Amino acid sequence: MVLPINKQTVLITGAGRGLGSAISKSFHREGAKVIINYRKSYESAKRLSDYLGENALIIQGDIRNKEDVVQMSKELSEQKITINTIVHNAINDYKFNGEQRKKIEDIDWQDFQNQIETSQKGFLNLLSIFTPNMRKGGFGRFITVGTNLFQNPVVPYHDYTAAKGGLLSITRTAAIDLGQFNITVNMISGGLLRITDASKGTPEEVFEYIKNITPLRKVTTIEDFSDAVLFFASPWSRAITGQNLIVDGGLVLS
Repeated sequence: MVLPINKQTVLITGAGRGLGSAISKSFHREGAKVIINYRKSYESAKRLSDYLGENALIIQGDIRNKEDVVQMSKELSEQKITINTIVHNAINDYKFNGEQRKKIEDIDWQDFQNQIETSQKGFLNLLSIFTPNMRKGGFGRFITVGTNLFQNPVVPYHDYTAAKGGLLSITRTAAIDLGQFNITVNMISGGLLRITDASKGTPEEVFEYIKNITPLRKVTTIEDFSDAVLFFASPWSRAITGQNLIVDGGLVLS
């Protein structure tokens, strides 16, 4: 069984603002029912839900806490909402500013742990709680958000890159376990995006540099990236799992 996007109900983590908001808009435009998950950005999540209108609702929950994810699932079940697609976009609070980043000799393990808690533990909680219903329905799509810093750590954001690297590993191993149930697990990785809450602190000269060394001669926008996310939820990706698609205008060739 393969569900077209307009028959899917999509839970997007960290969807209250930035990239998550753009991903929500892309799915909603294609007819999906969109569940906007937020941790503390209620106002922006509510504005997004109001803007999208029909087929969109918000749900609060900190995916780092398994109890929160269980409660999210319970609330959705009570509304007779079954999730069949999840986009794991949430990250711990982060600012992409190479001048202010912690160098390798200064960074603490807790900085790594803070990122791992959301990227990896959060994803594990989502897999644990939402996979059973996907198996029961015979269809599921998990899409994680990574980074092209794996291949090209042009700015060494140590904690962020390490957390996303582990997330890629979980993406691939989960794909092996879940493929037999028609559940695919893929990652989509961007570079510096114009513009998210995390990248708004990036100096303009960095955006200009990225543009000039990218084959498409542009910095990838959140809308560019969000539309590419749709591919892994669409029927055209039905034979693809465990993959990492890089969407950065060709900056990293893989």
